[in-house]
Amino acid sequence: MSELGATTMRGVHWPSNGLTEIPFKVYTDPDQYALEQERIFKGSTWNYLCLAAEIPNSGDYVATTIGETAVIVTRDGEGRINAIVNRCAHRGNLLCLERRGNAKELSCIYHGWTYDLAGKLTGVAFERGVKRQGGMPPEFHKDEHNLQRLRVAEFGGLVFGSFRDDGPDLETYLGPKIAGGISRVLNRPARILGRSTQVLPNNWKLYAENVKDTYHASILHLFLTTFRINRLSQEGGIVMDDSGAHHFSYSKLDYALEDGDYKQAALRSDSGFCLADSSVIESVDEYGDGISVQILTVFPSMVLQQIRNTIAVRVIRPRGLEKTELEWIHLGFEDDDEAMTERRLRQGNLVGAAGYISMEDGCIGGFVQRALRYNDDDAGIVMMGGYDAAPQPFRASEAAIRGFWKEYRALTGA
Repeated sequence: MSELGATTMRGVHWPSNGLTEIPFKVYTDPDQYALEQERIFKGSTWNYLCLAAEIPNSGDYVATTIGETAVIVTRDGEGRINAIVNRCAHRGNLLCLERRGNAKELSCIYHGWTYDLAGKLTGVAFERGVKRQGGMPPEFHKDEHNLQRLRVAEFGGLVFGSFRDDGPDLETYLGPKIAGGISRVLNRPARILGRSTQVLPNNWKLYAENVKDTYHASILHLFLTTFRINRLSQEGGIVMDDSGAHHFSYSKLDYALEDGDYKQAALRSDSGFCLADSSVIESVDEYGDGISVQILTVFPSMVLQQIRNTIAVRVIRPRGLEKTELEWIHLGFEDDDEAMTERRLRQGNLVGAAGYISMEDGCIGGFVQRALRYNDDDAGIVMMGGYDAAPQPFRASEAAIRGFWKEYRALTGA
């Protein structure tokens, strides 16, 4: 893209046609937020819905969201996974009020309309009236009032949904590089070890940028560098799909050398600090490739994390202009033995709302949002590592952030 010219996006002025200057108003403008719901979350994107492991049985359902739109994911009697909008066709009431459960049908508590697990309207209370009085007119036909269905696809045990029928299939959307990154981590049946949700006091895009920012960790997260979990000097890089929308960054570790340090109680930082109990970071190379950290994103709002042996899906859920819910789903695998499960649970203390290496991410976006309040002129600068959104064999770069904004601008027409 050229760095010349200017574009307008519902009142938000972009300094250029390039990717290195991001107008601060994209985090503060309410019209912009509404545009994102329409063109990104309801656009030609695939959005994470749930894990297939959450709905293993007929009748299982999960209530979730895409952007701010309420969605239900079900497994029907034929074993098919369905995604439907969580809104009764009658008066717009929420159908599923529980986060998850099992049901033979979906029923609205307001007026008793019922639907099957694929969203087909099957019953209307008092459709024929009472004592031949009232009821629906003859021209009312139930098959004209089904719930809105989404496209659904599953990859690596992850279930995705899309509002658009004319977009690419899921594997084309991901591209072979990102699909390979998912398959590397989720290479066998997963099981859920736990979950949590934290509320971030900032626009959702600030966290989306954060997980694509591959060099802030060496500055903001002192635990990472203090105990050598992730340093920019380690072998690693940034992998991106052709569109730039999705990415994963990775770094490698000499597991054998570190294991020797543990046994000699020699794992110390340059400052002399050490862990009294190193079990929280003791790990094994379970994938056999030396990769100790892989952070993968699927545009617009899903993260798949492997940090040593702690594996998690993170889901970014917009909840207004200055509020975001961040859900963490901690994973193991069906074939894990007791020692590996314990290892994953210990290492789970590294991440999450109070994680040793992620606690700072929960507040940094709020600091940015506070700084921009009524002071959102000008633009942020994302020039680290160049001007393009392309793979790089190093991590001192903002290339993946530029990739996010490249796709964002394409979808919003900026």
